[in-house]
Amino acid sequence: MSSLIRSVISTAKAPGAIGPYSQAVLVDKTVYISGQIGMDPSSGQLASGGVEEEAKQALKNIGEILKAAGCDFTNVVKTTVLLADINDFNTVNDIYKQYFKSNYPARAAYQVAALPKGGRIEIEAVAVRGPFTTPLL
Repeated sequence: MSSLIRSVISTAKAPGAIGPYSQAVLVDKTVYISGQIGMDPSSGQLASGGVEEEAKQALKNIGEILKAAGCDFTNVVKTTVLLADINDFNTVNDIYKQYFKSNYPARAAYQVAALPKGGRIEIEAVAVRGPFTTPLL
C-alpha cells in the first residue's frame, strides 16, 4: 500500500496561524484551507468597514493560500462560512460571487456565537488540485 504525501502550505501573503494549526494542508490532490478571518496580513488587524470588507479580506487571504498551493478559486469544491450575524448572509453572498463566478463550490453557512479577534466572518475551504472537466449530466 503506497503512502499519501502530506504537505503544509504556507504563505506570508495571508495571515499566519494564530494557534497550533497550519494555513493549509495538502494531502494527495486535496487542499484543506483553515478558516480565514478578514485579517490584513501586513497589519495583523481586521479589515475596517464591517462584514463586507472583512469578507473581501478573508477571500483575498484564501486566494493567496490557493496560489501557494498551485490553485485558484476554480479549484475550490467546498466552503464553510461562519457569520457572527446571519443577517449578513446576503451581503456576504454579494462579495462571495465576486470570487466564485461559476461552477460554485458546495457550501454551508452558519451563525456562530463568536469568532477570533471579534471578527464578523470566517471562511474555510477545500480545493482539489488539477484541471477539471464538467460533463453534461
